[in-house]
Amino acid sequence: MDDLHVPPGPGAPHGLRIASAELREQFSHASGPGGQGVNTTDSRVQLSIDLATTEALTDTQRARALARLAPRLAGTVLTIAAAEQRSQRQNRVAARERLATLLREAIMPATPRRATRPTRGSQRRRLEEKRQRSETKRGRGRPTLD
Repeated sequence: MDDLHVPPGPGAPHGLRIASAELREQFSHASGPGGQGVNTTDSRVQLSIDLATTEALTDTQRARALARLAPRLAGTVLTIAAAEQRSQRQNRVAARERLATLLREAIMPATPRRATRPTRGSQRRRLEEKRQRSETKRGRGRPTLD
């Protein structure tokens, strides 16, 4: 297939182009519907890319991607699987789209949180809930002899 194109966005103003040689595709039997051909066609696609060795990412982008995608990585390899469609070609397209979206979000710079003050209404609600909770706990005490 062709190279993978990641559209421009924050962190990649010109987008990314990942050479098809850096992507590894594996095919296997997909579970689910497929009729007579389900056991004879390899329609499930696993698309993998090694984030540590790819030349498409800059050092900054690579560091962001490795940090943000760490739970999904096997070493430094990111793998996406697609088996929703009966067609291998459609699953290949779906896996590439999913990989492009994931990479685009991973290389995006973090936006710092803007400090805000609690609203008057939220402060009032918090204090009212504290009063109600206090009443509930006060009612759990020992009964008096009065």
